[in-house]
Amino acid sequence: MSSTREQKISIMEVRDNFMRFEISNITEGVANALRRTLINDIPKLAIDKVVFRHGQIRDSMGNVFDSSLPLFDEIVAHRIGLIPIKTDSKMNFREECSCEGRGCSLCTVSYNIDKTGPGEVYSGDLVPFTGNVELKPTDPFIPIIKLGPKQALLVTAEATMGTGKTHAKWQVTSGVSFKYHREFKINKDENEGWEKVKNDYPKSVVGETKEFLTITDDYQQRGVMNFINTSTHRSVINQTKPVEIMEDKNRFIFKFETDGSLSAKETIKIALLRLPGRLNILHESIISPD
Repeated sequence: MSSTREQKISIMEVRDNFMRFEISNITEGVANALRRTLINDIPKLAIDKVVFRHGQIRDSMGNVFDSSLPLFDEIVAHRIGLIPIKTDSKMNFREECSCEGRGCSLCTVSYNIDKTGPGEVYSGDLVPFTGNVELKPTDPFIPIIKLGPKQALLVTAEATMGTGKTHAKWQVTSGVSFKYHREFKINKDENEGWEKVKNDYPKSVVGETKEFLTITDDYQQRGVMNFINTSTHRSVINQTKPVEIMEDKNRFIFKFETDGSLSAKETIKIALLRLPGRLNILHESIISPD
């Protein structure tokens, strides 16, 4: 990231699977590159191969079940592939692993589903048995298929590392967005309720004088947004002093959430590490006119 001033990142809000943060002194191009990195260039684990066992299946009691399913195998495999799985970011891409793509514990985790009907098959029925067996589905209650009496699902599956630019099942994040830092200078006399906003949302208050309250929508809190929208609308209808809006195009407010395969903290760390590589690839691809 190049700029005439030092870049700075500040975490504004963070939960396990959500983050809001600010980066200052970067260009719009770098901000968008970071957004795209968060969307499609964070490695994660996802099911990439599913093998179905067809024919009659016997359980431990000798009962016979049929592996024919109410949905096509392709649909079931697609659903299994989209299940978010806890990811170890230190795992290798299979094609870059020392096993030369054969599949080992450093690049592959194997799972199976062994479920008989009647009943529903959930993501929690996807059980790891080779590789890192701690890497289970992030949510055990994602429905896969409903089995009728005497129906069974017996499959093995392999999960490998990939990125969202290859397929959506390897996409860690959703709702990735950024905007400029904005401040709204609101006249107190013409906008009752400003005291409640000041008391209820202190993080959104960036300045105050005897006549004006200056607030920001960086946190996008509902009460603050409603107050800003109401004040702006009132100033137009009543032709009073307009709400003054100030944008700082050197400060970018980002937010994103993850599917649980990686935490928000780990995701942003990986994105910031991978971003320079993306920019270097672009720089090296520029063909000189000479």
